[in-house]
Amino acid sequence: MFKRFDALNYANAQVAFVDPGDTISLEDCEKNFNCQLHEVTHVDTGLGEFDHHQPEKAQASISASSLVYDYICQQYPDKKDDQALAALVNHITEIDHFREIYWAEAKEDRFLFSLHSLIHGHEYVNLHDDQSQLNFGLQSLDYAYAALTQHYKAKEAIKERGQEFNLPIGKCLAIESGNDDTIKLAQIQGYQLVIRKDPEQDFIRIKARPDSKNPDGSNFNLEKLAKIIKEIDQSASWFCHASGKMLLNGSNGWRQKKASKLSLQQVVDLVQKTYNQKS
Repeated sequence: MFKRFDALNYANAQVAFVDPGDTISLEDCEKNFNCQLHEVTHVDTGLGEFDHHQPEKAQASISASSLVYDYICQQYPDKKDDQALAALVNHITEIDHFREIYWAEAKEDRFLFSLHSLIHGHEYVNLHDDQSQLNFGLQSLDYAYAALTQHYKAKEAIKERGQEFNLPIGKCLAIESGNDDTIKLAQIQGYQLVIRKDPEQDFIRIKARPDSKNPDGSNFNLEKLAKIIKEIDQSASWFCHASGKMLLNGSNGWRQKKASKLSLQQVVDLVQKTYNQKS
């Protein structure tokens, strides 16, 4: 957080390593880092401002990350509104106090794909290599923060711009957004079908939940819609996935893709007409 969110002071800061609880020596500073002790910030060690091992800071809501976060928010008040950063800090603080053992996923093998497990696994690949582990952690946290940022933007977009409609399979959503995370998040929220149109590039993605069913219990699929929409929108590139759950106009790996000329509402109307549901 120092390096990413207080770049004015820490963007080019070097990272040194000490034994747990220790502080760096003046000799080490001068010899290896060409600096003085007043230029050093100790984090999670040394019982200073950003260490939480003192008795008065030992409660479960405090970690070195939360202490640095408090500092960042004091220096840059706008960061108080950064939901992604707050979520990142809360997640790290829970792990710092071993509360992840209570998470629903803790007993599953897939839990070992979590970032904190991968960082631990890194120790077995690069034994005692603090710098390589630091680099892996920093890069991974950058990715996690980016993913969280997209997640909260998607949540806001669904709330503010999402258009609900109904089909026999249940509640559905249409949205104009360049954020592809809106599709998965909407499905997690319970929408059986999601239509997303990118307002800048005009590409359209239609996805049904993997478990979506027709009222008679049969498996719902988009093949009928695919046939109709390809006839109506012949100049566009449309692809229906073999699962029948995805009907895509353009994708990142499709080099010769051509955007649809249909509006979001026209696609909603087609979907409702195809599956016998009036507005």
